[in-house]
Amino acid sequence: MARRKQIYEGKAKILFEGPEPGTIIQYFKDDATAFNNQKHAILEGKGVLNNRISEFVMTGLERIGVPTHFIKRLNMREQLVRHVEIVPLEVVVRNVAAGSLSKRLGLEDGTALPRSIIEFYYKDDKLGDPLVAEEHITAFSWANPQEIDDMMALALRINDFLSGLFAGVGIKLVDFKVEFGRQYDGDLMRLIVADEISPDSCRLWDMETGDIMDKDRFRKDLGNVTDAYREVAKRLGVLRENGGAGQKGPVLVSDNE
Repeated sequence: MARRKQIYEGKAKILFEGPEPGTIIQYFKDDATAFNNQKHAILEGKGVLNNRISEFVMTGLERIGVPTHFIKRLNMREQLVRHVEIVPLEVVVRNVAAGSLSKRLGLEDGTALPRSIIEFYYKDDKLGDPLVAEEHITAFSWANPQEIDDMMALALRINDFLSGLFAGVGIKLVDFKVEFGRQYDGDLMRLIVADEISPDSCRLWDMETGDIMDKDRFRKDLGNVTDAYREVAKRLGVLRENGGAGQKGPVLVSDNE
């Protein structure tokens, strides 16, 4: 398959030159990684599901006025997105204690937090994406104080949107990671949501059963990872049950449906 020039390959995505200046093609892989790439597997169909789920979420964010890099989905695995300068930070919003927060503070997984907590992590695989404070961010010029305020405000708006979206389909948003990029237009610059928002970057628990429906299934060797992602997509309306003769299971909803 002929492709444009590859710009970058990460753990879960590949970026290619876009058809027009200022655009990039983002390709979703089936690779699953954990523990700073020490654990790796290929999960067939994961990239397709994340592509559609992230498209759905990004489109919803645009509707409420949160700017994103998403332009349109090109096919089952690719999106056309705006070219941005990625801020080298992962912004994590936590609503419930889980993962590294539970370990650091000795909290039991599932403990409700008194309020949503925002954390910043420096994007560096070799260092294991360490937790950093605002002082580190400004001292090393990863972002200025206004950008930090803007990222925090946008992250909380995203949290409100995602919490309501998932609660409406019986899923608890435990926490999520989001990345931001700088988009330039002449002398003007604005921060917009970049990367993806999917079960790879969110912790999602079924409200009734407590079942894990995200990447933690891979981290914890729980199995059925893509089945959990598929269930998330189905509840969001990205998948529908297919009743056609000779076909089984949920299928992706087409652009015309």
